[in-house]
Amino acid sequence: QVRLVESGGGLVQAGGSLRLSCAASGIRFNIRAMGWYRQAPGKQRELVAVIINGGNTNYADSVKGRFTISRDNAKNTEYLQMNSLKPEDTAVYYCNAEYGSSSYWGQGTQVTVSS
Repeated sequence: QVRLVESGGGLVQAGGSLRLSCAASGIRFNIRAMGWYRQAPGKQRELVAVIINGGNTNYADSVKGRFTISRDNAKNTEYLQMNSLKPEDTAVYYCNAEYGSSSYWGQGTQVTVSS
């Protein structure tokens, strides 16, 4: 059974940094892609960043130059380094993994950026 567990969220002042982690368990072969999504109150869930097997990355325009996604394939773990955080980055951040023919989600971790 595949399970994703996020960690690293919290409260930070504007301009600060946080690093999110997502550890995947129950993995038996390569994960095709891992990504981070976020959902702010009253808004739809949106893609923040994605990294595919092989290392190619893609970012939402709103986070380009501030956020960096990475993954450790040996540990089946992905990371999201978030710098220069803004109040509009406040949301629940979700880890996603495209594995086999299915898509898996973590439980979410709250990120709150105060002004």
